[in-house]
Amino acid sequence: MNTQILKNKIKEDEVLNNIASFFPNEVYLVGGAVRDYLTGKPVYDRDLIVTDIDPKEFSIKVAEFFGGKFIPLDEDNKIYRVVLSDKKNFLDITSAVEGSLEKDIKRRDITINALAVDIKSGNVIDLVSGMDDLKNGIIRGICEKNFVDDPLRILRIFRFYSLTGFNIDSQTLEIAKKHCELILKPAKERIEYELMKLFSGEYAYEAILKMDECGILDKLFPFVKELKQVPPNLHHHLDLFHHSVETVRQVQILYENSPKEVKQHLDKVDFGGFSRLAHLKLGCFMHDIGKFSCWTIEQDTGRHRFIKHEDVGAKMAVPVLKSLAFSNKQIEYITWIIKKHMYPSAVVSSPDLNEKVMMRYIRRAGDNSVDTILIAQADRLSARGVEITDDIVNENISSLNKLLNFYLSVKDSLEPLPKLLDGNEVMRILGLAPSKKLGEVMDKLFEAQINGDVLTKIDAVKFVKSLDL
Repeated sequence: MNTQILKNKIKEDEVLNNIASFFPNEVYLVGGAVRDYLTGKPVYDRDLIVTDIDPKEFSIKVAEFFGGKFIPLDEDNKIYRVVLSDKKNFLDITSAVEGSLEKDIKRRDITINALAVDIKSGNVIDLVSGMDDLKNGIIRGICEKNFVDDPLRILRIFRFYSLTGFNIDSQTLEIAKKHCELILKPAKERIEYELMKLFSGEYAYEAILKMDECGILDKLFPFVKELKQVPPNLHHHLDLFHHSVETVRQVQILYENSPKEVKQHLDKVDFGGFSRLAHLKLGCFMHDIGKFSCWTIEQDTGRHRFIKHEDVGAKMAVPVLKSLAFSNKQIEYITWIIKKHMYPSAVVSSPDLNEKVMMRYIRRAGDNSVDTILIAQADRLSARGVEITDDIVNENISSLNKLLNFYLSVKDSLEPLPKLLDGNEVMRILGLAPSKKLGEVMDKLFEAQINGDVLTKIDAVKFVKSLDL
C-alpha cells in the first residue's frame, strides 16, 4: 500500500500539520486514523502518542493552542482528550505503554489498528504487517494474550468485520472461540459502545453470524437460544434466528437504495451517540424476541401462531438492553421498533388507504415514521415461506412505499397537534391522582385528537368527562 498517500494525508490534515509545525515534541498518529487515511475515509478522531513529554501537559498546551476543551479520560493510564472548537474533531492523547512505542503497538488488538506514523516525517512504523493486512483485507489478531488481558478486543474483531467486510484470519477466530466466556467481563458501557459500532457497519448481519459461530452472541443476547428453537413455517422460509439476521441485512439494503431524505433521517444521531440506522438494525435483530414465549401450533392446520409477540418482545427487550448499559432514550426507541414493527403493514392493509388513514399513522409514529416503515418492509422481505407469493410481497412493499412517500410529502408542513389539556388539568377535571388511569385518559385523548374527534379545548373537556372510568 502506498505510504506516500499517507504522508500526503498527514500534510493535508490541518490539525496534525499545526501540531507538527508548532510543537517541538515527538508525536505519533496511531490506530484507527492511520487505517482510515489509508482506506480513504474521513478522519475526525485522532489518537496520538507522545514520547518526550507528559501527555497531560502536552494535551493542555494543545487545547490552549486550538481553543479547544481539555478532558481527562483516564488519569491512571494518562489518557486525555482535546475536543476542538468545532466540536467535531477531537484528539485522544497518551504516552506509550511502559515508555516504549514498540511495546505499545504490539499490545494492541488487530494488525490494521497497530500502524503508527511520525507526524513530522511521515514515516510509517509497521511492526506487525498491518499494511499488508490492510491491503489484503484481513483482520488478524496481534497476540492471544492481548485478548485475554482485555476481552473487549474480542468484540472489536467483529466490530471491524462489520465496518470493513474484511476476512477474519482463522487463528483470530479460534482465539475468539477459545475465550468467548470472557466477553461479559469488560464494563457494560464499553460493550454497548462496541455493539453500536458493530450495528453501524454495512456488514452487521455477517458479523452477527460470525459472532454466533464463535459462541459469543448468546452470551451478549441470551434470547438467541430461544430464537433458534422456532423453525421455518408456512410464512417463513428461515428459522427465527436466521429470519432476524436476514431482517438486519434487508434493512441495510433498503437504506442503501433509499432516497436522500430517508438516508439523511436514518443518518441522524438523535440518541446514544450513534445513528438511527444503527439502532434500527439492532431493533431488527430483536424484533421477534417475543415469539418463542407466544408460540402455539394449531392442531387442525399445523399453522404457527405468535399472538401479541410484539408486545411481549418489547417488554423482554428492556432488561436485556439495561443489562448492557443502554440509555433510556435508546431503550425507548428500540422497544418502539419492536412493538410497532407490524403496525405499518396493518395500516396499509386498510381497504381504503386514504390520506386520513395515513395521517393517523404519521401522528402516532411521529419521528419514527420512516424507521417503522423500513422495518416493516425488511420483515416482509425476510419472510418468504411457501404461502407468501411474490404478489403478496410486491403489493405489501408497494403499499408501504405509498405510506413512506406520503410522509415525505407532508412532513415539512406538518404542525404538531396542540396540547389541549395537560395532566394537571385532567386530574382537576376528573378528580384523579397521578396514576396509570391518568395515563390511559391522556392516551385516549391523544387518539381522539388523531382521529379528528377532538379539535378544541372545549371538545377535550367534554371528551374526558364522557369516559367510563
